[in-house]
Amino acid sequence: MLPSSLRVELNGNVAVLRLCRSAKRNALDDDTVLGIEEFFSAPPEQARAVVLDSEGDHFSAGLDLSELTERDVFAGLEHSMMWHRAFDRIESGRLPVIAVLRGAVVGGGLELACAAHIRVAEDTTFYALPEGQHGLFVGGGGSVRVPRLIGAHRMADMMLTGRVLDAREGHQAGLSHYLTGPGEGSAKAMGLAVRAAANSPVTNFAVLQALPRIAQANPAEGYLLESLMAAVAGGSSEAKERMRAFLEGRAGKVQRQESHP
Repeated sequence: MLPSSLRVELNGNVAVLRLCRSAKRNALDDDTVLGIEEFFSAPPEQARAVVLDSEGDHFSAGLDLSELTERDVFAGLEHSMMWHRAFDRIESGRLPVIAVLRGAVVGGGLELACAAHIRVAEDTTFYALPEGQHGLFVGGGGSVRVPRLIGAHRMADMMLTGRVLDAREGHQAGLSHYLTGPGEGSAKAMGLAVRAAANSPVTNFAVLQALPRIAQANPAEGYLLESLMAAVAGGSSEAKERMRAFLEGRAGKVQRQESHP
């Protein structure tokens, strides 16, 4: 059972998980974060990809400040680790996740977005990490995930000065993969999710589970893991059938596509 702040829709083999707190700019309370963990721990059986979307004009304005109750140090540690656990279910789960960003992608909202594998930003999107101005520090995995995308120096600028990046600045920095016009993000994300869902499950497993570990490994270990994963993927019956289809002209060839901004 998910909280009322989340809604799930199924579109074929793509599941859409939607944040539904538009009156609060989809700020994240504990029930919502725990609901995200619940969903990604046991996604719908027929789902092969997920679109993470939101109602209203904003993806998420971050932590619901009404959740900032008095906690001792250990309770604060446990609260942060709960967010880590929930967002790790997204990043380290079995399904590709495409996030649709619009309006505020702020604080914990940015931490949530960075746990997705692909991010589509509408041109209304803006990014900020205002924790420094509130006397706080990020606690939802941002200090790990955000620097991987934009570098620690850019994140430091955002936290020290309160700098806000608009959609194009964020895109150029590396926070999004695709940039669209207003209202076009959901359709773009759905198209990407349908394509990802059509991949072999073994290939998607390799991309989601092996690739991040290879990227962090030393070269010798990375090459070995790559060889092992390539052998597992190439040895699957589905891979053999797909290659036969390609060689026999039953599968399309790579074509040039329109460039993306």
